[in-house]
Amino acid sequence: MRWFRFSIKKPKMQQATFFNKDGLMAGVDEAGRGPLAGPVVAAAVVLNPRAPIEGLADSKKLTEKRRDALAGEIRQFSLAWSVAWADPREIDTINILAATMLAMRRALLGLSVMPAKVQIDGNRLPNLRFDGASIAGEAIIGGDDIVPAISAASIIAKTTRDRMMVELDKIYPCYAFARHKGYGTEIHREKLKEFGPCELHRQSFAPVRAAAR
Repeated sequence: MRWFRFSIKKPKMQQATFFNKDGLMAGVDEAGRGPLAGPVVAAAVVLNPRAPIEGLADSKKLTEKRRDALAGEIRQFSLAWSVAWADPREIDTINILAATMLAMRRALLGLSVMPAKVQIDGNRLPNLRFDGASIAGEAIIGGDDIVPAISAASIIAKTTRDRMMVELDKIYPCYAFARHKGYGTEIHREKLKEFGPCELHRQSFAPVRAAAR
């Protein structure tokens, strides 16, 4: 869609792990499965074992300032990183889970190097078959807080999506997207009742359907 074409009990933290002949492992995570509006964004990151980044953690546990600082380090020091998304129309067409898996696959396809193994936050894996060959995959519940590469992907996905929603707020200011980033907060639901849904809203989500009626 046109509106996406702007520039723009806890275990101890594991050490980043690298696999197979090229020693490459990618961490993958998403941001934005729950909101009522906007894309679901996924990121894939291949960390550099010679340039460790201190302080990586689940993006939700970091302040906005710290996330932004870490995102800059990840982009600078990682061997490779990529970010991709599925838009609201795709979410409505194939459902949010399938759209999340699609965004993750797109993020992996965007990497400048293809890893030998992928570790993904959660309990499901996207399609990891590329050009007739499959990449090894591991789904790790809570991985965004225990696997550094997944933490890095979480940070890139979150900061990218937040920035997108701030930009989209300039196009649709009546919904206050910059404040709530599309999540179903009280103010967002009030705006939905007042103005009805726009093309950024996920029409298949119950609160949006209710507002449309």
